[in-house]
Amino acid sequence: MKVIRVVLADDHSIVRAGIRLMLERIGGVKVVAEASDGREILEMVRNHQPDIVVTDIAMPHLNGIDAAGRIVKEFPDIGVIILSMHSTEEHVSEALRAGVSGYVLKESAPAELEIALRAVADGKTYLSPQVSQHVIAGYRDRTTSDTRPISALTSRQREILQLLAEGCNAKDIARTLNISAKTVDNHRAEIMDRLNIHDLPGLVRYAIRNGLVALDR
Repeated sequence: MKVIRVVLADDHSIVRAGIRLMLERIGGVKVVAEASDGREILEMVRNHQPDIVVTDIAMPHLNGIDAAGRIVKEFPDIGVIILSMHSTEEHVSEALRAGVSGYVLKESAPAELEIALRAVADGKTYLSPQVSQHVIAGYRDRTTSDTRPISALTSRQREILQLLAEGCNAKDIARTLNISAKTVDNHRAEIMDRLNIHDLPGLVRYAIRNGLVALDR
């Protein structure tokens, strides 16, 4: 049996340790690296070339869905499984849009994660049964219309929105993304215009509602 090599990402170290223990009890699965934030996921993927990435959505610096989109684009042979507490249509749709191969709820039994890993390793897609059929149908109906406000933002704009919501100022963001502070300001103005939100607290609330940052940040 071919060993399934996994990069595991969750920003809570205790949760990550529990998931790692669960994964390593599955025959033929090896956790080759761990990450605690979205940018570290990309670094670990480039360094270790896993078969599958298992990640939460709410991750510091770069959320799990946007990280997944970058992984899928750069490494199309690597499968990504979202392991999250969120089961809303918004979260599932954005994950599928990013190209993830699996979506498992954290409340699921351990056996379900194994099923998801095997399926994704075989090139299939797996969604938790708890993700209701109307969520899947809603995703299919909306993929062409793209009317949801979060979809109006580019990947870079979502990235900047997350960093703003995490308390970074324009200079911090410019340094992190290797762009100018003026470019950050231009993106922020465009984000506010597209979302029709014209104050920073409003942007923070929006980012929390849409899972870009968690309430315990």
